[in-house]
Amino acid sequence: MTDPVIVIHGGAWAIPERLVDVNISGVEDAARKGWGVLGKSGSALDAVVAAVKALEDNPVFDAGIGSVLTEDGTVEMDAMIMDGSSLGAGAVAGLHDIRHPVDLARIVMERTPHVLMIGDGARRLAEKYKVEKLTQKQLVTEEARRELAEWLEKKRAGTAFGHETVGAVALDAKGNLAAATSTGGMTGKLVGRVGDVPIVGSGGYADNKLGGASSTGHGEAIMKVNLARLVLTHVEAGALIQEATDRALAYMMERVAGTGGVIALDPKGNVGHSYTTPHMVWATARNGKIESGI
Repeated sequence: MTDPVIVIHGGAWAIPERLVDVNISGVEDAARKGWGVLGKSGSALDAVVAAVKALEDNPVFDAGIGSVLTEDGTVEMDAMIMDGSSLGAGAVAGLHDIRHPVDLARIVMERTPHVLMIGDGARRLAEKYKVEKLTQKQLVTEEARRELAEWLEKKRAGTAFGHETVGAVALDAKGNLAAATSTGGMTGKLVGRVGDVPIVGSGGYADNKLGGASSTGHGEAIMKVNLARLVLTHVEAGALIQEATDRALAYMMERVAGTGGVIALDPKGNVGHSYTTPHMVWATARNGKIESGI
């Protein structure tokens, strides 16, 4: 038997002082939800889904309700999940009306022969399995509107910003790892833009032999270095998990001038978390105890 653990992130970005407390309480709540599964001998997959759904329901975070807006003022959401025991993975992109994108990503993984679904196919799958929906009006928050208005004012300067991504990585009592990541993307993105989150190995990765990781930050940079899998490549080469997260982010900065953050677990439950942005809000749960930081 293995001592279970879950680690959460709520995005790597310049978190305003007025949002610090709600960000910390939000990831702590998600960690509790995940631990509520693991503490009852539940699976790592169920734990990361429970944690990410809590974040998708929290309007503080850029996922599900509270997702940031495209330049047209609409919501487009992406998500992924991966099972470290089988390397099974599922992902969805460009969702407009799904309350919990991570649920649909899991359906892709478990109910189809595919990994990534988009557009009308994803919509049909959601209808087939009766995935809960919300209208755009229900998904869009006043904070998201405010950020879009601010972005539009600065558009000529090429400024891009947002709450970034949420994610979770868990290790269960059977030694299985899982990772899940969900996002609304970046404020002011072009309609149809897809970032790193649904790209397996970029937005997240899990392999029982190596560990699990979930990424956050500048999606275009993350995709270029396959950040989540890069962390585990360093583990495979002999690095400890914290060193691996540090090295992966340093490489992304060196090669493509990209900033972001990553959380990770190794197969023994050791935690790594690192970021090159001003902040990354995170929390871990182990033995029922919550630890958090920003």
